[in-house]
Amino acid sequence: MNKTENNPDIKSEVMRNILNISKRLAKDNQGALFVLADRQKIEGNYRHHYPQIQFAGNLLSKGMDAVVEKLATLDGAIIFTPEGELIAYGSRILKSETLFGFGTKHAAARGITLHDDAITAVLVSEESGWIKVFQKGDIVLETDAVDIEPSTLDKVSRFLTNQDTALLASAGIAAAALGAPVVLIVGGAYMMVRTAGQMISSALKKEKK
Repeated sequence: MNKTENNPDIKSEVMRNILNISKRLAKDNQGALFVLADRQKIEGNYRHHYPQIQFAGNLLSKGMDAVVEKLATLDGAIIFTPEGELIAYGSRILKSETLFGFGTKHAAARGITLHDDAITAVLVSEESGWIKVFQKGDIVLETDAVDIEPSTLDKVSRFLTNQDTALLASAGIAAAALGAPVVLIVGGAYMMVRTAGQMISSALKKEKK
């Protein structure tokens, strides 16, 4: 397969890797914030907490996930391009929007994804162990640290990058799509997709017309 910069499979693979790293961090009660953004769109919207060491390769390079797992525990966000290139780590996000009842990581995740619709943030809560995915200022997916089937994680990752609701339907979410949010229990894991229910329900209504 020719992996080009615009290949959506690369972006979903990056998302899948981040979700896997997030689950490992959550199991160890470690908090983290990942931001996926184009270089041009994130430029000027973060500041370094630490001097940066440049790494060759990206998240999909062999052994890089272990490095990223360590960097993610530093104070601040770790920022990637959607294709997995490491932009910065230990960074303070300058765009912030308060999410009532939550702290600075939630505010940063909400703020930066409100700043640009194409930016995604993945937050690992140290207090609760929950993993939350933010897009357009909203939590679009929430899950616990329990491992799920790789095929299901792949479909969820592809949905988050491609917004193809058919992928969620094939993962079994459509059966539960009677309203929003959708709650899906997969192999002991709790997963809530806040926007998918609305989107799938809308698609089903169109089919009935």
